[in-house]
Amino acid sequence: MTQEQRLDFLVEAFKEDSGQYRDLKTPADTEGKQEVLRSLMNIRMPRGLSGDVLEVQDAYLSARAEEKGVVRVEDIPEVQPGLSVWQGDITRLAADAIVNAANSQMLGCFIPMHTCIDNCIHTFAGVQLRAECARQMNQLRIRYGQDYEQPTAEPLLTEAYNLPAKKVVHVVGPIVRSRLTPELEQDLSDCYRNTLDLCRENGLRSVAFCCISTGVFRFPNDRAAQIAVNTVKEWMAAHEGALDRVIFNVFKDEDLRLYETLLR
Repeated sequence: MTQEQRLDFLVEAFKEDSGQYRDLKTPADTEGKQEVLRSLMNIRMPRGLSGDVLEVQDAYLSARAEEKGVVRVEDIPEVQPGLSVWQGDITRLAADAIVNAANSQMLGCFIPMHTCIDNCIHTFAGVQLRAECARQMNQLRIRYGQDYEQPTAEPLLTEAYNLPAKKVVHVVGPIVRSRLTPELEQDLSDCYRNTLDLCRENGLRSVAFCCISTGVFRFPNDRAAQIAVNTVKEWMAAHEGALDRVIFNVFKDEDLRLYETLLR
């Protein structure tokens, strides 16, 4: 089956699976089909999917990863021992773990075609990621009650499925609702520290952090970068040899300049 045939198959399969959109007209062009497929994956609630559809989805997403270009840790230069800055799509990184800026429901972004990192990671990992997140959250709700939501700075580890990375660490960052406070700064520092602890406990030797809590969570980019760099450097100094590489993954030029300046 060619990649185009896989795309056609998946669009029709996910339309049928949705029920509501089974009669949606499929665009003729490849980009239009990709947008329809991604949108249907984005809105899909965690539930079972037939094995043949999963098999085609996995083959399709693995090929998409190769098309985008897999970036390996050893190909990214260090700016300081064990520390790197890399600008680009985090779903291309073949690190042991990549960090997802999640929400407290831990189920990914349900907004079709949204450009947030949560949406991108769930899209290119495949529907299995949302299903695993749902299973873990259901277990936590059995323990803590049906109203349980994932607390800020408490990371959750999952498989990465069709991403080049081995694992995904999902962490809820602090939200700046009115003004920045010392408590919010501590929460952001805890996001980095707790994630590094989780990686060490699970034998993960490399991790790529996104810019946690910036953007729609309204944490100032410059202060967020300072906290990220300081926390990681302090942790690395206290746990010498625990990790081989920590990558600060940035998307915006502004963040690239901030991290490069802080790591000179």
